[in-house]
Amino acid sequence: MRSSTENLSSGISVFAAAVDAGTFSAASEVMGMSPPGVSRAIARLEKRLKTRLFNRTTRAVSLTEEGRRFYEQVMPHLRGMEEAAAAAAGGAATVRGKLRINLDPVFSRIILGPKLDEFMDVHPELELEFIARDQLGELIMDGFDLALRFGEPRSSSLIARKLLDTAIVTVASPLYLARRGRPAEPQELGRGVHRCLEFRNPETGKPYPWEFHRKRKKLVVETNGRLTVNDPSALLNACLAGSGVAQMLMLGAEHLIREGRLVNLFPDWPDERFPLYAYHPSRHHMPAKTRVFLDFIVALTRTS
Repeated sequence: MRSSTENLSSGISVFAAAVDAGTFSAASEVMGMSPPGVSRAIARLEKRLKTRLFNRTTRAVSLTEEGRRFYEQVMPHLRGMEEAAAAAAGGAATVRGKLRINLDPVFSRIILGPKLDEFMDVHPELELEFIARDQLGELIMDGFDLALRFGEPRSSSLIARKLLDTAIVTVASPLYLARRGRPAEPQELGRGVHRCLEFRNPETGKPYPWEFHRKRKKLVVETNGRLTVNDPSALLNACLAGSGVAQMLMLGAEHLIREGRLVNLFPDWPDERFPLYAYHPSRHHMPAKTRVFLDFIVALTRTS
């Protein structure tokens, strides 16, 4: 006769498979059970928890609000158990499996480089999937292990770990400056003389305001640019082509400034900062694959 703990653990595994697969029928194939067996396991778990986890119709199942909260709470522990079992079987130093990462589009251009190849060489059994998204969304429900986002964190049940603060720089290409001249002060950008490239904030749907910080002094300039983009590559390409002045992260622009392809227009206004955060489900039972990737990101951002 199975113990109560064994029944609970089995029920949770079936529940997680049903959420991930989307239907009881698909979960039955994953678990090697019959569809009625999956349904009975879920019913026993609901009875044990004294709450309904799924809304059921003749065609589909969907999580209740209680089911969604339970899934978010239990999955980090379930993944931790799976990781512990894998470590026991293959050695604690082995990093394996698939890591799905919700990636800020701005950061995707920074991370997809030669250093990533080196990381993959060190961990040949690890598979990475980067999904560039404007929004954080439902990390666990969307099947992500980790998220990397720029900006201050909002209230969330997720663990937010600050990785860095990068400076915001105002830049233009030498081609643009040869045609229109170099502004002597930030206020010139609001007088209609220069073309400013706007970048849309995905949270508000409006362009980011142009701010300039020097110690305790803060200056906001109304630029009223005629070209607005929501893709960091489009902003960079337009700026490099001489289409206008742009504000962007020093983390991504530093090497272009060093190479002379972009010019930092106001180095005497150096103090505006923008943070990068990593989000993950729990402080406890962090899988080895998540831990080594976070260590890699921290090292990457410190040397960029």
